Amino acid sequence: MSQLTSAQMESWIQKVMGNASDSPKMPLPAFLDGIPGLESLANVPSGTVVLVRGDVDAKPGANIGEGDIRLCSMVETLEYGRGRGWIQVIFGHIGRKPEGSLAKVAARIGDLLQTDVKLISDWQCTETGHLLDAAVDEIKSAAPGTVFVLENTRKYALEMSLWKCKPEGVAELAPKFANMANDFAKLTTVYVNEAFSAGSMDASTVIVPAAMEKVALGKYVEGQFRGPLMQCMDAELIVSSGLKMDKLDDLSAMISRGKIRWVFLAGALAMGVKKAAYQVDGKDFCIGEAEDPAKSKEPWYVQPERLEQAKQIISEGRAKGIQFFLPVDHIVADGSDKEVLTPTDQTFDVGPKTIAYYHEQIGKFMESVKGRRAVAFHNGVFGMFEDPRYEAGTKGFMPELKRMKDAGIEVYVGGGEGGKAVTKYGDESWVTHNFTAGGTVLNALGADPVPYLVALWMSNGAAPKCCCCGCK
Repeated sequence: MSQLTSAQMESWIQKVMGNASDSPKMPLPAFLDGIPGLESLANVPSGTVVLVRGDVDAKPGANIGEGDIRLCSMVETLEYGRGRGWIQVIFGHIGRKPEGSLAKVAARIGDLLQTDVKLISDWQCTETGHLLDAAVDEIKSAAPGTVFVLENTRKYALEMSLWKCKPEGVAELAPKFANMANDFAKLTTVYVNEAFSAGSMDASTVIVPAAMEKVALGKYVEGQFRGPLMQCMDAELIVSSGLKMDKLDDLSAMISRGKIRWVFLAGALAMGVKKAAYQVDGKDFCIGEAEDPAKSKEPWYVQPERLEQAKQIISEGRAKGIQFFLPVDHIVADGSDKEVLTPTDQTFDVGPKTIAYYHEQIGKFMESVKGRRAVAFHNGVFGMFEDPRYEAGTKGFMPELKRMKDAGIEVYVGGGEGGKAVTKYGDESWVTHNFTAGGTVLNALGADPVPYLVALWMSNGAAPKCCCCGCK
């Protein structure tokens, strides 16, 4: 495979970021249909180095089964590779801080596979993006079946440099990214993504595939996308909350699919939509500090443009018969319950009247779908649930998920904090499926495609294929 130039890498990045006129934009199933599964690599010879972008952002406890659900999700793919004698190189991040280490993760992967797993602590030059010769030599000299873990990819500044990069800044980064991708291609041209939760614009997920000749989705990732995520698209009821108003983009995209009829909201997201709903009705509602321009730097501040977006969602949604259910009382900083807020109030949870109101409306939804298939999707938590003073809303709503599930409704939870709340206040059996990743699920159901799916689709489409059978 020829070396990628800086210009080619710049073009690649602009497409993945959605900045180019020919950036791939299509429904989720179309992306999936253009990305092979793990079985497509069945003929990759023993001794081949295979990169595995792993879901390694985990905190393993003392024993297997504690804090390692993401690592467990990788086992089937890793065993598939070991069975074929591949030299597998797992790489990914842990947290956001560069000092985070995957040492415990590597050890736990070894426990799960019942083999020694070597952690390579230093593997990249920060200044140039090139891989270090010592790391490359160690991997290339390994015996078939060996498993390595590269230290935290976010140890190197290049990994997250696209997060806030503007289109005009891509050219400056492109040479380093080209160095990185080309060096990985010298090591191998086979890449597997088994990191369902890694939905950010990290270099390991969106840059390295540019230089690969064979890419594939791991067993778990493919199963999640083709299974429960496809079912989520049939949701008639959604429960959504969040600290930031940018979730309006996801809400708008989910609603536009035409199946959602019941929308329950909480958090800062609900505050913005509540004010919007009042204004659509020719009234107004104070949402406290969330509308104070002096707090415009806070993540929970409701920007004027987001308020206008919320008004449009409410107006268009109502015209389609969609019902929006919003909090009727709010827990503020001192723990008191208020139906009417003052300009100095900040909400930290929904109040008991809201939980009772939501309980009543959930009952009406259940009655309306009795006797037929129905799907509900829950994402997020209702307040600052990690603080016992503000956990009552989240804790009080979790039984509603069980209530729907017991009534035969398929209930999917979008992972993240919502997933933690299910296990904290209930049990996994209360829902049909609890995803291991929140952001990826919202991306897939929402406004923007999942970055790593875009990169894998582009990589697979760009690779030369023979005319007889389509193989690479």
